[in-house]
Amino acid sequence: MKGPPTMEYKRIAIDTSKAVFTLHGVDKNDRLVLRGDRRRNQVLPFFKKLADEKRHIEVVMEACGATHHWGRELQAMGHTVKLIPPQYVKPFVKRGKNDRNDAAAIYEAASRPDMSYVPVKSADQQASLMVLKTRELFVKMRTQTINALRGHASEFGVVAGKGTGKVTALLKRLSEDQAIPPPARQMMAVLGQEVSDLDSKIAQLDSQLKAMHKTNAMSQALEAIPGVGPVIALTLALSVNAEQFQSSRHFAAWLGLTPQEHSSGGKQRLGGISRAGHERLRQLLVVGAMSVVRQAAAGSKKTSPWLLALLNRRPRKVAAVALANKIARIAWAMMRTGEAYRDATPRAA
Repeated sequence: MKGPPTMEYKRIAIDTSKAVFTLHGVDKNDRLVLRGDRRRNQVLPFFKKLADEKRHIEVVMEACGATHHWGRELQAMGHTVKLIPPQYVKPFVKRGKNDRNDAAAIYEAASRPDMSYVPVKSADQQASLMVLKTRELFVKMRTQTINALRGHASEFGVVAGKGTGKVTALLKRLSEDQAIPPPARQMMAVLGQEVSDLDSKIAQLDSQLKAMHKTNAMSQALEAIPGVGPVIALTLALSVNAEQFQSSRHFAAWLGLTPQEHSSGGKQRLGGISRAGHERLRQLLVVGAMSVVRQAAAGSKKTSPWLLALLNRRPRKVAAVALANKIARIAWAMMRTGEAYRDATPRAA
């Protein structure tokens, strides 16, 4: 490591990994005075020594796996911690990618005055989000298992429709079809049991999420927005800090719900949505918007004229993405101001 123990640091960027952390530190004149590696068990003692000497500094890291834990540990020592989204760091990586270049890129990104940061999450926030992520994992596993079951069944001429509601009937047909060899029927029964077990686990987590939703005032307020259910509302309440975003459009852009721009020479060119940012939350908002679109297509009188006009000129899926963008902006405004949802849809006389 470069730099004597009494070196005054202005900012230290850390590139984290499983075992070795790379540090990139500068002094008040932005001169490089620290560049090297620390073993995982050496990182906290290094910063603890600085804190004991009343040398509290700014520490920056990429917002990725385990950095919220490190952020909490460093904040407890009195250091200022900033987490940068990885996609904002990537443009600053010079030439080849390695740990030292990554640490330097994190420092360069943090030196920009208009850089956006991710707030350090508390342990309770991460614990609550873990319930949502575990449910998401189980849903994916159930979908994969059902798809595998349907695929194997088709190999023996048994075809079933999509959806979890068709699994029971499919399993009954498979168990009664004597033309299917016993080993295949046995394995399909195993897959069916796995689907049943996952259904039970998902139901238990749904009950837990409903209880969490009832105790979260912001989540309950967000549920009033059409297309937003308890899971979406809770995900918004737990994973979004509205103060982090300058405007509702900034929030929608972070979700990846705004068009990609390829403008040049004064001519504006807009493409499809960017799909950047929070993938899971974007997916949930589009699914929720699609449920509203289906009701509108069925002739619901509660549908807004804006959505009906949009459906008259654009495909349903495009309209759902546009509605998801609008839902996101409404949610941001509610979280930012604390106001309740106000339905502006005109009612029939």
